[in-house]
Amino acid sequence: MTERVVIIGSGPAGWSAAIYAARANLTPLLFEGAMTQENYQNGTLPLGQLNLTTEVENFAGFPAGNLSQFLDTAIAPDRRKTMAPHGGHGVSGPELMELMKQQALNFGTRVETDDIVNVDLSKRPFVLTTLSGTTVEAHSIIVATGARANYLGLESEDKYKNQGVSACAVCDGALPRFRNKPLVVVGGGDSAMEEASYLTKFASTVYIIHRRDEFRASKIMATRVLENPKINVKWFSKVEEVLGDEKAGVTGVRISNVKSGETEVLEAGGMFCAIGHTPNTAFLKGQVQTDDKGYVVYTEPFRTNTSVEGVFAAGDVADSYYRQAITSAGTGCMAALDAERWLAAQGHH
Repeated sequence: MTERVVIIGSGPAGWSAAIYAARANLTPLLFEGAMTQENYQNGTLPLGQLNLTTEVENFAGFPAGNLSQFLDTAIAPDRRKTMAPHGGHGVSGPELMELMKQQALNFGTRVETDDIVNVDLSKRPFVLTTLSGTTVEAHSIIVATGARANYLGLESEDKYKNQGVSACAVCDGALPRFRNKPLVVVGGGDSAMEEASYLTKFASTVYIIHRRDEFRASKIMATRVLENPKINVKWFSKVEEVLGDEKAGVTGVRISNVKSGETEVLEAGGMFCAIGHTPNTAFLKGQVQTDDKGYVVYTEPFRTNTSVEGVFAAGDVADSYYRQAITSAGTGCMAALDAERWLAAQGHH
């Protein structure tokens, strides 16, 4: 059987695409990713990056409140009993993703816990190969594989992810754990400047850790940072270790001067890595047009079409600018509608 639409990815974009495709009676097949050690290390396990976060305060429709009873009745019992107890503050990342998944399942989405490792887009129907070795044919594909944040690779950094170590100031900066505390931003590009400037709304001081003596960022962004009295730049420096404890999470970072080797401990309530993201597009093997950073390129304004007819993209895999759950969900909806209309035009109702 040739699938009408296959969705690759299980973040907000993937589930939103699945909900819309399923309600359009396209009976979508979604590959949510495999439970492998590599996916664990890359943050690409099923349910996406949101499944690795704690509180989600900026997804519309989930104000602070106790969702326990709703979660008990909304999510299938076999999955609900494996979830952590609700914390009583809005909605958590895992809860939001489980709710999205359940909504997609309710409308008939079929889910495979497997990775797509290869695609042949040179002919139609397209052929997709999974990590487990099976092949699937599809008339259309929605790529919603996201982009993973780049981290420093420190063991201590990994230990405190979601306990003070983050890669998204807009997502996490307003959380109580970061308010009125010194915070650290690692990086020297425009993203680091934006993160640091944003965090000054909440932090007592923001340290920028940068290995060189000048930023890679645009001049206007760098000037804005250097003129901000709440930002302290540590030039010629790198992070050696993230410090903390189980109760408080991050309490500071140990940095070293790359020239002198001297070390210094900075007291901090959190560390934000702003050293870029890597879109999860390697499996496409260059068959879809991407930009110089690897993000899928949209080929029509206000549409999710890619350079290959019948292949659509949604979420962070095609978005190097916003990278928010709610924008990903929006493009997931768009991709499903685009795929539905394209399929109808091809006679695949």
